[in-house]
Amino acid sequence: MIRTLALCLALCATAASAQDRNPQIDYAGFQKLASEVSEYRQARLIDWREFAKMARDPDVLVLDARSADAYAAGHIGGAVNLPFTDFTAASLARVIGKDDRKILIYCNNNFSNNQAPVQTKAVRLALNIQTFINLVGYGYRNVHELNEVVDFNDPRIGWVNSGPA
Repeated sequence: MIRTLALCLALCATAASAQDRNPQIDYAGFQKLASEVSEYRQARLIDWREFAKMARDPDVLVLDARSADAYAAGHIGGAVNLPFTDFTAASLARVIGKDDRKILIYCNNNFSNNQAPVQTKAVRLALNIQTFINLVGYGYRNVHELNEVVDFNDPRIGWVNSGPA
């Protein structure tokens, strides 16, 4: 038992020191940011009625962070696409503009359809989580997240169906 514990501690120490070698990756910093954002995010969750009401404001950005292919296959009308994998300070500034702009986000897990282009992701890995954390981490704090599951065929959603993903 003691040998197993010692081996686990040695492996953890090795893994931690390996993480620390790359100054451009800060896993501990990400964990801290995610923890700090948690309570803030809870206060920014909105239902579809509020989401739709906010989205009517021309100064509000509805951000679709799914892949370009998924966005091209279908999205909420008026949404702007910036794939999560393309988030950088420059790309976010170009798409969002001022850092106090109200941003609305949604992801695959906001839809009950579970079919292309919004196939349900693993619950703990829903794109809303990473998107919210990253937007706040890049300095965008006026983020609101759709906190409801809707059917993209519901006419109230304003789904733009462009084709298969």
